[in-house]
Amino acid sequence: MLKTVQLANGETIAYRKRSGGGHPLVLVHGNMTSSKHWDLLMDALDEKFTIYAIDLRGFGGSSYHQPISSIRDFSGDVKLFVDALQLQTFDMIGWSTGGAVCLQFAANYPGYCQRLILLASASTRGYPFYTDLGTGNPVSFKRAYSYEEVLVDTSKTKLIQGFYHTKNREGLQSLWNSLIYTHHQPSKEKYEEYVEDMLTQRNLAEVYHALNTFNISVVDHEVAKGTHEALLLTIPILVLRGDRDLVITEKMNAELLQDLGKQAQFVGLKDCGHSPLVDDVAQLTAEIETFLEIGGRNYALKQ
Repeated sequence: MLKTVQLANGETIAYRKRSGGGHPLVLVHGNMTSSKHWDLLMDALDEKFTIYAIDLRGFGGSSYHQPISSIRDFSGDVKLFVDALQLQTFDMIGWSTGGAVCLQFAANYPGYCQRLILLASASTRGYPFYTDLGTGNPVSFKRAYSYEEVLVDTSKTKLIQGFYHTKNREGLQSLWNSLIYTHHQPSKEKYEEYVEDMLTQRNLAEVYHALNTFNISVVDHEVAKGTHEALLLTIPILVLRGDRDLVITEKMNAELLQDLGKQAQFVGLKDCGHSPLVDDVAQLTAEIETFLEIGGRNYALKQ
């Protein structure tokens, strides 16, 4: 059941809460999803965890009064959210775009997040967006340098926005089958719920632009200079990526590990794509619970 909380910036954030023990855990979803997509993991995790899964601004049941322009806008909302709920210390899991949000949050607001898990996460150097500049011709592809260049793209932005506008559930399902659920799919009922949830997104182009310009590393890229904020991260971090992930490349994952250095440890998820939540929730749950218990303690002992 969705709950809501009013933020100090005027936005309303929807969230799902699973009550449990004294171990708070905040979940941050990725693009084209919301807190709904965490349902299988929320059911699987040990009851000692009290779980808060939020809908980012412009997704699910959350408001979208002020358009976002950066990942920092999302992480700022997360800060206001945890303050509104009086959550002072907790662990976090960020999936895909949510990984970038969690990284930005942990770097800018030290002391809140104690341990961070990055699941199929965007790189510390962002997720590059290539645009056809509205030509419909793949030969025209170039790295987008502005929001406007993202907005006119027909290969991704206008294609998916068209699915949203016409409520083309079959188109969305076909896209996810080709990129996300390539081997395993949710049950028919779950899949229908997930697709309905995708249709709630109101910020597709803005998220693409935010990811394209995200860069907290020490390495400048063609669109954004590195902010060096990754150096501010001093908490234990677990990086998880499926061996069949078609969205987050090995290169992006390598960037993440290089930029996070000794703070991070990597575990590959076997026979998993971009959604281990569906591909193998038991394997995913085991890695999460091991890290939050043994992994976190081992890290603390080494410091």
